Amino acid sequence: MHDDALFLAARARFDALNSLDPELIGEVGLLRPKELVQAERLEAWVLRLVLEPSLALRLAARCQHLGRFRMPRSVYPEGRVAYLTWRKDLARLHAQSAQEILEQVGADPVLVAAVREINLKQDLKGKPDVQAMEDALCLSFLEHEFVPFVDRHEDDKVVDIVQKTWRKMSERGHALALTLPLHGRALELIQRALR
Repeated sequence: MHDDALFLAARARFDALNSLDPELIGEVGLLRPKELVQAERLEAWVLRLVLEPSLALRLAARCQHLGRFRMPRSVYPEGRVAYLTWRKDLARLHAQSAQEILEQVGADPVLVAAVREINLKQDLKGKPDVQAMEDALCLSFLEHEFVPFVDRHEDDKVVDIVQKTWRKMSERGHALALTLPLHGRALELIQRALR
């Protein structure tokens, strides 16, 4: 199967699964499934970050959080250890779901392995596609979720999260992050975190 045809077939299946997300968010005046919107946002950031993204990176952008709603945070206990366990379990769920779909549409094992590597963020600083995905995830968070996050948390926690996020990003990611139109407390806390 030609790369474009494979991408479209896989994306259609990824989007069908993400369209089942019961959580709806506002996007251009419409309420749409959250994970579908998140996949679109992530792909848009990948396309801004990388001039000619690989097929694996393009696919990974559409399935990074594939079916996330099937494993809600609320089924895990409170606390940092449980949160980190949830995140690891989610990553495995996303990677496994994506692998199954990619195999169904006829992707070769090398491509499936490359998408899985990106989904699981293996060798973050050593693999350009993995780094691009991390940058896209961080940029999407900063653009769409950071202000509500700031509104829900104390200053010190926000500063800590920004610093951790910044360490995971590349110089290109940093440059793009600094172009985001943030204002007020959100901007002040980013500036404080980066001092």
